[in-house]
Amino acid sequence: MALKISLKPGERMVIGGAAVTNGATRCDLIIENDVPLLREKEILAPEDADSPCKRIYLAVQLMYLDGTGRLAEHHRVYWDLVRDVVQAAPSSIGLIDEISDHILCSRYYQALRTAKRLIEYEQEVLQNVHSTARSL
Repeated sequence: MALKISLKPGERMVIGGAAVTNGATRCDLIIENDVPLLREKEILAPEDADSPCKRIYLAVQLMYLDGTGRLAEHHRVYWDLVRDVVQAAPSSIGLIDEISDHILCSRYYQALRTAKRLIEYEQEVLQNVHSTARSL
């Protein structure tokens, strides 16, 4: 089944490893085969992976998009990052388990969606820590 994607003027996305930028007008694309794709709002640039959970997201993103055969390397990075995050924040284990289950079943896009929730959780935890520190 084909997937129809509408792009806003200037919107970027990755389709099968190729970076694509729309021109000055809105356009519709029809993706007719199974290929990894991410819209601009889903893409995390390496320089923006400035927290442990964002680095997990980046590792999963690379697994999803990788067509060069570096999947084992991305997996190794992921498992190292996960170990560190779980040690630092054991309360994240539920989301980490969900991401890991998706990865082990090669459902990388679903793992990315859950990793996005992990980043949101990380932000909540940090906000709570800052709020507590201010009230002391």
